[in-house]
Amino acid sequence: MQTLYPLLRKPPLPELVRERVTTPDNDFCDFDWLASGNDQAPLFVLFHGLEGSSHSHYARSLLSGAKKRGWRAVVPHFRGCSGENNLHARAYHSGDSEEIHWMLAFLAQRANEAPLLAVGVSLGGNALLKWLGEQGSAAHKLVTATAAVCPPLDLTVSGLALERGFCRLYTRHFLASLKPKVFAKLDRHPHLFDRAQMRSARTLREFDDLYTAPVHGFIDAADYWKRASSRPWLRSIQVPTFLLTAANDPFVPPAALPAADELSDHVLHQNAVSGGHVGFISDRWPGHNAWFVNRVCNFLQDALPCTAVQGNVRL
Repeated sequence: MQTLYPLLRKPPLPELVRERVTTPDNDFCDFDWLASGNDQAPLFVLFHGLEGSSHSHYARSLLSGAKKRGWRAVVPHFRGCSGENNLHARAYHSGDSEEIHWMLAFLAQRANEAPLLAVGVSLGGNALLKWLGEQGSAAHKLVTATAAVCPPLDLTVSGLALERGFCRLYTRHFLASLKPKVFAKLDRHPHLFDRAQMRSARTLREFDDLYTAPVHGFIDAADYWKRASSRPWLRSIQVPTFLLTAANDPFVPPAALPAADELSDHVLHQNAVSGGHVGFISDRWPGHNAWFVNRVCNFLQDALPCTAVQGNVRL
């Protein structure tokens, strides 16, 4: 049940204001802002997962957690995830650290020198961790503290897991969302891929072979999964970072999890006994996910300078 979060009752959606932002390559991304009257409060940034958005169950919960603490908050949508397809042939992918970088640089300017707190969930968590490792100590220029919730870490391990057993239901769910978007791209960008082959694709490996890898500069799915994984970068992270995983996550099996010597001293890893993939449901059906929200937000709050947390509540 903890892995079936699409079936759970979603928390209320906070009031959001949308801003369309031009990307460095003249495309667009939509940023959904949580209304806040304090322009000096810490800025909470949430990078969503595969085919997620500000409406995802975890986004609603985390935005509510940020609001309770008096923080500003924003969800930058990866290209094509805000309800409207982007213009270019490219979209987004699990190792898109360049996209993470320009988004954080843009938001750091909006933060008015207040602390910037970044959280990535699933795919967004992998991309954020990869960016942190690549940046090393330079990441301090943009972020104060970060967290990653159920990131795949090793995309090869997770990709293979999604081809087996119950996880194939999730694969079908993702492909049902991804395929219409890339077919629309094919209408705009002919010869992007073979339409018949994409129509028959049944796994994310096949989808990535046909579209994700070649469009984003990789040889094939195997090359993409290897080069986009964040696990090799965990030793290089120099910013306080909370890594939250679950022992029963079907997308991130034990083989994907890092050993202690693979982690930087700045990374705190908690592998919860249960939680599924971004589930962490407590209490009776339909339950709630307050535990994981508080765990993430409290870690970020504890990393803030004392002057930034005055008046905030630790839950």
